Amino acid sequence: MSEEARVDKWLWAARIFKTRTIAADACKNGRVAVNGVNVKPSRMVKVEDIISVRKPPVTFSFRLLKPIEQRVGAKLLPEIYENVTPQDQYDLLEMTRISGFVDRARGTGRPTKKDRRQIDAFLIDIE
Repeated sequence: MSEEARVDKWLWAARIFKTRTIAADACKNGRVAVNGVNVKPSRMVKVEDIISVRKPPVTFSFRLLKPIEQRVGAKLLPEIYENVTPQDQYDLLEMTRISGFVDRARGTGRPTKKDRRQIDAFLIDIE
């Protein structure tokens, strides 16, 4: 077994992204960082690297335990990585979910002026 793996392959194999193409696009668009540095899809990662993945509004962090390039079953994921995402990121995700804006009914169109003011007021309260 190799001691290193390509970051795009690892993100796909560890089931962080559904396809390798999506994982590579995330790297190209600056949404993936290894040890705090934005990386290209071809960057090699090794054991104990911290991989941060920004999926707005949350940034998930994972400690790599096993560099793999072949997709594995979901039951084996605890052997592949450790989730080290801070609790405040999950709180932010829950706050966004509660706000209701994310779950707008499909087809309702853009927010009205009143909706926009409520959203702005909500975001100011969070800050």
